[in-house]
Amino acid sequence: MRPALVAVMGPTASGKTALAEALADRWDAVLVNADAFQCYRRLDIGTAKPPNRGRYQLLDIKDPTEQLTAGEWVSRAREALERAYAEGRSAVVVGGTGLYIRALFEEYAEMAEPPPEEVRQRVRSEVRRQGPEAAHRWLSELDPQAAARVDPRNPARVARALERALHPATQTHQPLPPFRKVKVALVPPADETARRAGERLQRMLAAGWLEEVRALREDGLPRDAPGLRAIGYRDLWEVLEGRCAILEAKERILRATVQYAKRQRTWLRSEPNLRPLRWNAETEEQIGAVEATLLEL
Repeated sequence: MRPALVAVMGPTASGKTALAEALADRWDAVLVNADAFQCYRRLDIGTAKPPNRGRYQLLDIKDPTEQLTAGEWVSRAREALERAYAEGRSAVVVGGTGLYIRALFEEYAEMAEPPPEEVRQRVRSEVRRQGPEAAHRWLSELDPQAAARVDPRNPARVARALERALHPATQTHQPLPPFRKVKVALVPPADETARRAGERLQRMLAAGWLEEVRALREDGLPRDAPGLRAIGYRDLWEVLEGRCAILEAKERILRATVQYAKRQRTWLRSEPNLRPLRWNAETEEQIGAVEATLLEL
């Protein structure tokens, strides 16, 4: 029987990781991370990285100052899946970044390859040297339409637009090995998600999240680093700067997390070929439902 490729989807704090790891244990499957911010090194507590990170592909693959595009993630994931298939192993993809999973499973042809590293280095150097507004004027010369859509005061957006202008996207196809493929989802009700998110936030802070942010600041990580777009990091940064009380930061983080979960639920409603599972079922029942679905393929 051909190996299986299963994506475990769902909003934040829905129990995706526990199910994915149980499936991997059952099948001796490869685990592939599909959370955009868990791809960053040193962003550990605040991104809820699993404790047994060595089991996963595509964890800790970028520095927080680096960009990670959906196209690059798909390319890296496809390589990991090709290795798994060649070994006769199934794979489980898990994470909250729905675009990544959809692009991978639907083999999007429009996902662009990332620009070469020399282009990125050149752009980052110019944005630092000139400042974002001067770099934006350069963007206006290269691509006036793109420049009109980008805030000249936002260095990260200016840099991304310059990278695209200097290295225009080419359409690529991202074919997968012929796995038996299925996408499943755990989607608790909104009030349950909010409750779980609040409890998880308390655990993260007790585990030293504020100290994690302090270490990043003291090591000179810029506040506008792409990795720090992850929920909560810039709020805790403001706590350390004395610009925000910890209680206010906690309220902001929880509110942002609940809003993010709402967007994830909206995304999942349009996900092609998604099979919902009973979110509050025992893990064994959930595994049985996945295996029954695979037998139909």
